[in-house]
Amino acid sequence: MNFQQLRSVREAVRCGYNLTEVAARLYTSQPGVSRQIRELEEELGVDIFVRAGKRLTGLTPPGASLLPIVERLLLESENLRRAGDDFVAADRGGLVVAATHSQARYALPAVVRDFRQHFPRVSLHLRQGSPRQVAEMLLSGEADIGVATEALAGYEQLVTLPCYRWSHSIIVPPGHPLLGLEPQAVTLQALASYPIITYEAGYTGRSHIDESFAQAALAPDVVLTAMDADVIKTYVELDMGVGIVASIAFDAERDRHLRAIDARHLFEVNLTRLGLRRGGWLRGYAFRFIETFVPTLTREEVLRALAQGDGKGEGEGGSVAL
Repeated sequence: MNFQQLRSVREAVRCGYNLTEVAARLYTSQPGVSRQIRELEEELGVDIFVRAGKRLTGLTPPGASLLPIVERLLLESENLRRAGDDFVAADRGGLVVAATHSQARYALPAVVRDFRQHFPRVSLHLRQGSPRQVAEMLLSGEADIGVATEALAGYEQLVTLPCYRWSHSIIVPPGHPLLGLEPQAVTLQALASYPIITYEAGYTGRSHIDESFAQAALAPDVVLTAMDADVIKTYVELDMGVGIVASIAFDAERDRHLRAIDARHLFEVNLTRLGLRRGGWLRGYAFRFIETFVPTLTREEVLRALAQGDGKGEGEGGSVAL
């Protein structure tokens, strides 16, 4: 067997058994992908995929059992390459960080700037997506580090570490009636009397917003949702409603046409997490990026988290067996 056969199997599953898409990802032809898969099946003596004519439609029971082994072999081959790179070119390479818009826009800029100053020869790629997409990028190996508030903790294949806690703010135009109240006097009932503009479900603590209104037996009139705070603030400026955004997304100087009201007494405090793929190898500079973002997450702390239950994790980088 060879790694191209293993990659063909893995990508066939990831691409929903669409071999045309698999061929494009692997820079080969569809017949070539089919041949690689068939040759591996013949060597193993089992069918990995269920077929309808020439089409793949799913995994057989043996295929479902073999897939984790295929994933692990490919992961370790990538770990081996990265481990070698750490010794040959410790300050050169690439780092992919997946983050939600709020993290990329408000939490990471200073971190990225400082990291680039220390590692100018590392190519840093910042990819944005929903919390679920961030998790999927980590699981697929497309990203090395993920940063999000929601979703990451729900995947057992990921190791998640706490970064920082944050609360929401209510955003209104100058002169809004809510500004005439003391912050603690702003209630969910008062807030629900206005049209609400906030995040889409699954983004930036939206679940805590919904939970608070539900517990108070209130059904707010959410007239507009968006993935990022900049869009929300734009429509608040147009006086279309009251905004609820992450506190970090409001800057009094930059957002001088708006006013913020602290809402930590209304909605549960949120926890932003950093996610890593369990079993993945981190280059030495990846640890530096993490520590720049969260000073308490030293290399030793990260390796300890990765190695819980396995007792592994060593070298300039670090990994943990699946």
